[in-house]
Amino acid sequence: MVRYGPQSAMATSNPSSWRVASMLCFVLLCSSAVEGFYLPGTYLHPYKKGAKLEVKVNSITSIETELPFSYYSLPFCKPKEGIQKMGENIGELLMGDQIENSPYKFSMKEDQEDVKVCVAPPLSESDVNHFNRRIDDYYQVNMILDNLPVSRYTRQKDSSNLLRWTGSPIGFKLDSDKQHYVYNHLKFKVLVHAYDKDAGSGAVLGTGEGLDVMPSATTQNLTGTFMVVGFEVVPCSVVRDVKVAKELEDGNGQLPISDCDPEKPHQAVKKGEEIVYSYSVHFEESDIRWPSRWDAYLKMEGARVHWFSILNSLMVISFLAGIVFVIFLRTVRRDLTKYEELDKEAQAQMNEELSGWKLVVGDVFRAPENPQLLCVVVGDGVQILGMACVTILFAALGFMSPASRGMLLTGMVLLYLFLGILAGYVSSRLWCTLKGTQSGWRPIAWKTACFFPGIAFTILTVLNFLLWSRESTGAIPLSLYFILLTLWFTVSVPLTLLGAYLGAKAEPITFPVRTNQIPREIPAQRYPSWLLVLGAGTLPFGTLFIELFFIMSSIWMGRVYYVFGFLFVVFILLIIVCAEVAVVLTYMHLCVEDHRWWWKSFFASGSVALYVFLYSINYLVFDLHSLSGPVSAALYVGYSLLMVIAIMFATGTVGFLTSFYFVHYLFSSVKID
Repeated sequence: MVRYGPQSAMATSNPSSWRVASMLCFVLLCSSAVEGFYLPGTYLHPYKKGAKLEVKVNSITSIETELPFSYYSLPFCKPKEGIQKMGENIGELLMGDQIENSPYKFSMKEDQEDVKVCVAPPLSESDVNHFNRRIDDYYQVNMILDNLPVSRYTRQKDSSNLLRWTGSPIGFKLDSDKQHYVYNHLKFKVLVHAYDKDAGSGAVLGTGEGLDVMPSATTQNLTGTFMVVGFEVVPCSVVRDVKVAKELEDGNGQLPISDCDPEKPHQAVKKGEEIVYSYSVHFEESDIRWPSRWDAYLKMEGARVHWFSILNSLMVISFLAGIVFVIFLRTVRRDLTKYEELDKEAQAQMNEELSGWKLVVGDVFRAPENPQLLCVVVGDGVQILGMACVTILFAALGFMSPASRGMLLTGMVLLYLFLGILAGYVSSRLWCTLKGTQSGWRPIAWKTACFFPGIAFTILTVLNFLLWSRESTGAIPLSLYFILLTLWFTVSVPLTLLGAYLGAKAEPITFPVRTNQIPREIPAQRYPSWLLVLGAGTLPFGTLFIELFFIMSSIWMGRVYYVFGFLFVVFILLIIVCAEVAVVLTYMHLCVEDHRWWWKSFFASGSVALYVFLYSINYLVFDLHSLSGPVSAALYVGYSLLMVIAIMFATGTVGFLTSFYFVHYLFSSVKID
């Protein structure tokens, strides 16, 4: 039987202007809704009757391989004017998009039946093998009309419910004869909405530079125009008379009417076969308004389970973490109060009789092992954390709409580059604090600027070689490599060095107690401390794993993810829990006279990355079991590894900085002679 997989639904648009963005930001901040709000896109194109509509094609994709390929890598019909690539931003290129023109052209509100597109040349053996592999891997054709991806409906097995998918399958294979068939006739349905001046459906006009309010004269000229609010397709496999088709003009010829009867013969993929491609298009007026046309794509299946599961997880985790934190605060306050109420002789006697965090007062600020590496990873962690926070916030406010193709990734890259100044400042100031001098901040700055980008560059290069070997559009173009390297060298590195300079010149953080020259011997521990550190990551992971499933499904199963409001709440809760866990673990280590808290506080919260990676492997085995080929598995593991490293740096930084300020506050409250 034929099986189809879900595909991603994204479309292209230019970003909003700063003027409108600032105005909308104020309005959105007044909203208390947790669900992610979105702007409907920045292109509003009103079309008069008879106006030309051009369908664009994106890369063909499959959830079976995760390897996108160019639409014209298969012997489909090409446009008369030649193949033209559309302009793409950094995010689109990183996602493997390749948007091109197509021979499918419509006229607004003019229905057409069985229009001949072309007669493809006879299929060679190589063409047949290509078609068969793509059909076996359930590849989908992704078309775009007026910034909307094409969608189709299928009926659920043993049910009358209709399921909505994006994209159109290339073909199918019947179990009965093992023959592959191609969908060579596409029946399009374009939903349009008439311009309604009173309803304000055209109150905002999209231009090449962003959103602008239309003057009244322009508004009056839109009367009688239509806007595209839906784009659907029903693929068919139809056997055509090649001789009759060759006598007709490509793009205009009227072929004999076909009813797409599934009982009639289908167009087989065979060597030497000349395939006739055709399409029909019907326009249907709809009540859907232009600002709401993306609602159908963003609609989540099983939303009730999604919302209640996340809410329950947030409440339980925050409640448990709050209890632990309150108990911990009461314990520390009682210790401090009891210690300060004693006179000096009693304190000395108490130090001899009692053990605990008070005995490591002369070693608690002793420099850790590999202090340079610690400064670098904390600096990079601050940079990644800032990028994630701002990106999710803007996405939750709706400024990174799915109508803006690649906007999310583009924003993340640019934010990471500009936040280099923060990474340099934190790493340099931490280094000066540990060493007590300004010397040596330049090497720290350079290492901070190169460490995480170097890891990302290495992983992406290895994965890129795999994609190049398969001639996939998912491979990062060499031009983009040079663009990213140029941006890194001209923007991120100078800002990191500037931040490091400011951090070195800033007033250093002074320790409240002196460090002994001879380190204190650490008593033998009943349990390995690193076992406790690794186990601490389970609590932060508990706040994340439910949302992680939906994120992974969005990335690898082609589903649209747009509940960034909830993601932002989960992100904030994750930061709070990471901070609490790290502080509690640091206090426990100090209580057993273990003053090596620096790296342990980092990994106490950063160990959540280990569980994320294990969850990724679990997702690969049990949810992506249909993923075919070692290249696809290597891509999945490689991208997951990059994500896990970024999570470790960000969450570890939260734990370390919180523990650092906690230890500083704790020992500044102790009376020292």
